[in-house]
Amino acid sequence: MTRQITLGTHFNHVIYTHGDWATASVLHIYLEGDGLPWISRDRIAADPTARYPLALHLMAQDPHPALYIGRPCYDGFAQARDCTPWLWTHGRYSSEVVASLVSVIKRVLPYNPERRLTLIGYSGGGVLAVLIARELAGVKTVITLAANLDLDAWTDQHGYSRLVGSINPATLTPLHSAIRQIHLFGKRDVNVTPLLVRRFLAQNPQAMHRLIAGFDHRCCWVEHWPTLLTFAD
Repeated sequence: MTRQITLGTHFNHVIYTHGDWATASVLHIYLEGDGLPWISRDRIAADPTARYPLALHLMAQDPHPALYIGRPCYDGFAQARDCTPWLWTHGRYSSEVVASLVSVIKRVLPYNPERRLTLIGYSGGGVLAVLIARELAGVKTVITLAANLDLDAWTDQHGYSRLVGSINPATLTPLHSAIRQIHLFGKRDVNVTPLLVRRFLAQNPQAMHRLIAGFDHRCCWVEHWPTLLTFAD
């Protein structure tokens, strides 16, 4: 993989690439989970960067040309100008975060009407994938893994405070029918259970969803990713 730092709106983003991504007609774009926004229920993390970047490990198993787009204020930029803990806590799925991710993708990947983009998001990265798909031309497929696609249901079940300032995909109009949606969940996942996303799925009846036996929130996405990727073909 190749690592670089690229500006979004006014945030820096760490990007990893592999394969002939610049000229590929089909490109996979990976979005990471929430990492560690909180150390405990009453203590915000000084740096939310994922200790185990699962989405990056997914990309390492992907034979297709791909990009991994880091979030604003993650990957060593938590103390950068304009970065505040709100951006990785209550505002982690805000319009400000989505706009910077869309901006950085457009900056590194000038629009090509022949290119087909697949957005792949793990956990909270799946929420961002759905939100980005509404704003970015060329997206043909969205794949989420263990994604908390109804923020209110998710926070309520776990007793968290509501993510005021974040955009809840379950309250939005459906994604355009031309965008194929594939949502994968682990049968043993106690963080994001199928019941938590039923409002989102009801809003998007064209979306495909699968409950996978033996998987939980972290296991066993990386190990089985090459096989699961056949859903994208």
